[in-house]
Amino acid sequence: MKLIFEKSVKGRKSFQITKNEVVKSINIKPELLRKENAILPELSELDVVRHFTELSRRNFGVDTNFYPLGSCTMKYNPKVAELIASYTGFAKLHPLLPQLRIGGMLTQGALQVIYDTDMLLREITGMAGFTMQPLAGAHGELTGMMIMAAYHNDKGNDKKTVLIPDSSHGTNPASAATAGFKVKSIKTNQYGVMDLESLKDAVNDDVAGLMLTCPNTLGLFNPHIREICDLIHSVDGITYYDGANLNAIIGKARPGDFGFDIVHLNLHKTFATPHGGGGPGSGPVGVNEKLLEYLPVSVVVKRKDGTYSLQYDKPKSIGYIAPFYGNFSVILKAYIYILMLGAKGLQRVAENAVLNANYIREKLKKYYHLPYEGICKHECVFSASKQLQENGIHAIDIAKALIDKGFHPPTVYFPSIVKEAMMIEPTETESKETIDAFINAMIEIAQLAKSDPEKLKAAPTTTPISRPDETAAAKNLDIANL
Repeated sequence: MKLIFEKSVKGRKSFQITKNEVVKSINIKPELLRKENAILPELSELDVVRHFTELSRRNFGVDTNFYPLGSCTMKYNPKVAELIASYTGFAKLHPLLPQLRIGGMLTQGALQVIYDTDMLLREITGMAGFTMQPLAGAHGELTGMMIMAAYHNDKGNDKKTVLIPDSSHGTNPASAATAGFKVKSIKTNQYGVMDLESLKDAVNDDVAGLMLTCPNTLGLFNPHIREICDLIHSVDGITYYDGANLNAIIGKARPGDFGFDIVHLNLHKTFATPHGGGGPGSGPVGVNEKLLEYLPVSVVVKRKDGTYSLQYDKPKSIGYIAPFYGNFSVILKAYIYILMLGAKGLQRVAENAVLNANYIREKLKKYYHLPYEGICKHECVFSASKQLQENGIHAIDIAKALIDKGFHPPTVYFPSIVKEAMMIEPTETESKETIDAFINAMIEIAQLAKSDPEKLKAAPTTTPISRPDETAAAKNLDIANL
């Protein structure tokens, strides 16, 4: 090959670097090289900008449309947090920079953010200490289960069973099983919460602990929560709080005060950091006093001179569960969010989230079956069983029809204990006008299910690609129209 790079230097002759010299200098294996030059399109800047702008307009998210995805708390993300997280002093830090030696001052601010967020989360949840390492909610669950196992192993307890309600998030039993436990499911009663008598029958000396979401995935708060925790503690079990739904009670009640020993939080849900598309996430885990020694290493501590450092001296720790110190940018954004709102602001989060969910529940219960009556918390669960029985319309048909009306569908077919479930969480950040528009769309769809069910079955009709065959897509990933 001839010339691939040429440079003129003032006062010197031009020099050339051949392809072979480049290959040799960066050690590329010959079999990895192209045999022919790549065919690249010749496009103007205008064409390229229009192409990618058009693609961006096809995206769906909380910045463009209402996203009532039940159980996932897809709330608006304040842009000020994104701005501060982009500051060079945060964004350009490398995790291997020293904490207190040369260059230590570069990291003190970041360590303080982690430390202060830990302190704030302790106050919010009633826990004695946190690890900020877990990178997602399910990762936090696994961390909590590992802490539970470490506690029982340390005490010499031969306990194998973790109790979990049948309405739980699917990651709960998966996390418990991954940590080496057997899982026993406890049924939901007629009021939509874990049946207390069934729990009592299941509690014995083999029970290592209980995993519980409260409010649960039906959006309902269990009024027997303190009694449940005391019951598990009576056999030296550990109570674990799945914090996916903390948005409903934040600032109003603390899991630690209910009697929980472990809690995981989803910073990307409750504390309004970007969520969706697989990340980024953050699932800090808090524990009470008796479990502090089992927390992962390292933990950020504040020294007597006011500086911050990393503590590794924890002989009973479960060790590292993630590289370095957690997803720092998400922790930082959650920290900013908490400071912005303050105590009263966090209380308003819960108040407005609960108000919005009950407003939707009340407006739509005439049109869709409500399997569990009563006041809900942050989300409400309807069923399309009425539409299915009368007109052959499934929850998936209703979900697809919402796309045509400009709304992201709610979670469907979860929790699995509700047939044709539609799980709606409006969050606290949506306006009444937006929620009213969503309600009207749901009413129009209910009416269309009666007048023209075949039209619903063809939805969505406004998207570039028609509705795929979900069953076929699961079996054949090469389907051309996906």
